[in-house]
Amino acid sequence: MKRFPLRIGLTGGIGSGKSTVGKILVSCGAALIDADQIAREVTAPQGAAIPLIRTHFGDDYIDAHGAMDRERMRAAAFSDPGARARLEAIIHPLVTEHSERLTRRATESGHPALIFDIPLLVESGRWTRQLDAVIVVDCPPETQVERVMARNHLPREIIEQIMASQASRSVRRGAADMVIFNADCTLGELHTQVQQAAQRFGL
Repeated sequence: MKRFPLRIGLTGGIGSGKSTVGKILVSCGAALIDADQIAREVTAPQGAAIPLIRTHFGDDYIDAHGAMDRERMRAAAFSDPGARARLEAIIHPLVTEHSERLTRRATESGHPALIFDIPLLVESGRWTRQLDAVIVVDCPPETQVERVMARNHLPREIIEQIMASQASRSVRRGAADMVIFNADCTLGELHTQVQQAAQRFGL
């Protein structure tokens, strides 16, 4: 029996254009549950994760505005797997709780499909039974690096570290029910690809 609303996972490497694809799917009638956005909210000033981060990592990991110091935390997470695990243990339950609230709200509103924007969908291994399909946004690694350097002004080596911590391009594509290729195409061409995908899912 087809589930209503349809639950679709959306993933892709950093700089792949996943967020843009998510916005286009929203314009087609889907509801978007953005795990990254929720994580940013809970680590913003007065966010639910801040007291726990302060307790487990110390005041040095809270910036002058009262938010998590992302640069310092990124450095700690990449150099120390234990630090990364502690951070995930703080943030993941909060993201899950908020996602479930948004899911209930979108379902009650009658959206035909829910798009779960999950950067580490493939890596987590826990989403398979919760989703009806997976869309992967794909592009060459060098395109990812160029986009993130332009967007976030991060040095190449940091971006390559982030990419190395994520699933490989081939593994991600192997988990896909549908691949949207987002390289060397205009925004209009990307819109066309995504709208065709949306039609396949009844949007």
